[in-house]
Order: sequence, then structure tokens, then C-alpha cells
Amino acid sequence: MEKLRSLRKKRGYTQEYMSNILSTDVSNYCRKENGDVKIFDDEWEKLAKALDVPVEDIKEEKQSNAVINNDNSTFNDEASASINFNNNYYNVPNQIMDNLQDYIKILKEQVEALKQEVEKLKSEK
Repeated sequence: MEKLRSLRKKRGYTQEYMSNILSTDVSNYCRKENGDVKIFDDEWEKLAKALDVPVEDIKEEKQSNAVINNDNSTFNDEASASINFNNNYYNVPNQIMDNLQDYIKILKEQVEALKQEVEKLKSEK
């Protein structure tokens, strides 16, 4: 992720500063910046905002095999930062990751539709 690294350095930001933007630890951010761990779209947006540039200026499409860890950093919530997780890394091809992300999106849509249906049935009583 040479564009990201270059602009971060140009702005004078440390990897620690950028890791805080993503609510992750420095070593995980370093792996993201090196292309060893996938940077998700919401993370690209946060990084671009921090660097005050459009996402297109820093995002590089070609990423190596994604490395998934179970440190919960993709959820970016403050609770996950206080929980100690074991870090286990697995190589997962990008195509599989993309398919899983699509499947998660479909499941979320189905859950929302079911919630609406439950509310509709409750209101008919």
C-alpha cells in the first residue's frame, strides 16, 4: 500500500496515529499498510478522512491474500479494544473474503426484513 504509506509519511503521521484511527494496534495497522492484511472499505474511508484526501487517492485495488485475525479490529468499537484476544492469522483468498462479505450483507438484509415482518405481525394483533 505504497500510496497510503507515502501520504502518511508526507503528512508526518505515525503508524501509531493511523492505528488509532482504525481502533487497532500498531502491528495490525503495519500489516495493513504492508498489504499483508486486507483494508476494508470502511477503513479506507477513515484513513482517507484522516489524511484529508479522497479514498481513490490512497486505495490500491491489488491486495495480496487477505489475512484474517480474530482480534475484532474490523468492528472498530471501543469495547473490542479493551478485550484481550489471541491473534491467529489465516491466509484467505480475496475472492472468498469478498463472497463472505456479500453473504453477510444478504444476511443482514434478511434479518432486517424479518424484524419488519415481526413488527407488522405484532401491530396486527
